[in-house]
Amino acid sequence: MTLKTIVAAVLVTILAAGTGIAAEKLRLSIATGGTGGVYYPYGGGIARLLSAHVPGMQVTAEVTGGSVDNVKLVGAGDADIGFSTIDSALDAVKGVGAYKDTGPQKIQAIAVLYDSFVHVLSRGEAKIATVAQMKGKRISVGSAGSSTEAIADRILEAGGLNPMKDVIRDNLSVAESTAALKDGKIDAMFWIGGLPTSAITDLVTTGNIKVVFIPTGNLLPKLNAKYPALYRGFTMPKTVYAGTPSDVPGLGVSNIMFVSADMKAATVEKILKGIFDNLAEAQKIHPDAKTLSLAVASAKTGIEFHPAALAFYKARGAIK
Repeated sequence: MTLKTIVAAVLVTILAAGTGIAAEKLRLSIATGGTGGVYYPYGGGIARLLSAHVPGMQVTAEVTGGSVDNVKLVGAGDADIGFSTIDSALDAVKGVGAYKDTGPQKIQAIAVLYDSFVHVLSRGEAKIATVAQMKGKRISVGSAGSSTEAIADRILEAGGLNPMKDVIRDNLSVAESTAALKDGKIDAMFWIGGLPTSAITDLVTTGNIKVVFIPTGNLLPKLNAKYPALYRGFTMPKTVYAGTPSDVPGLGVSNIMFVSADMKAATVEKILKGIFDNLAEAQKIHPDAKTLSLAVASAKTGIEFHPAALAFYKARGAIK
């Protein structure tokens, strides 16, 4: 090797180190949900924010079937970050319910994001005003294996019905459910989502049908007796969706952002620093992101936090 070649190689190395040219980008994917829900736009906004503000990080958002898909994708190493309802995540950690086939999943929370409302709605023509009146009706209980399906079954049971025998089940996504409700192919539907959920906004404003929101808040004691501390009372204001005559007493469930327990501490710290150093921008991603804060994100749930997330929140004074 000539002196000229050696000098050139040294210069390239120095320039690369100084400018980051040689450094490979850290590419991460976020498993979100369907396009008609909240997870996808929220996750897409987080992906754009991190890509823009964290040097060397490139993040993309992936359309998925929701919580259960997301846990399995992260568990299998096919995604790096996921969104999930807290009840589905707890089932995942225990390896029960929709996770019997995979066994316990090694996931840990890095942030609590917001609370979802459990939407239960029907066509006015179906004359369904309570969960018990769903008996014998065709109902969309959410995508197969989704967290929506899990809570739908629990609500049906709390309402005195056998979820496998007393209703005609359709496993549809939120977009498919609202389309089927509009076309009269189903009588009612379940959906766990933030307020507002775009697919339901579209249904009530352009669907040309009467939509009835079914109250479920009265079922909370039965649900809490069997599934302690997973659900809470959550009243949907009548102003959320056009044509809703009064507030709807219902159920709420928290949503978390999670990662594999094996994710490197430095990566977790970069993700959280990227979000909370740009919190004002993050809060503009979606109406449900407006409430995001260090206090909300660090709230205790039934799911363990990644050690690096705990350290981050303690350093920021959110956890004592």
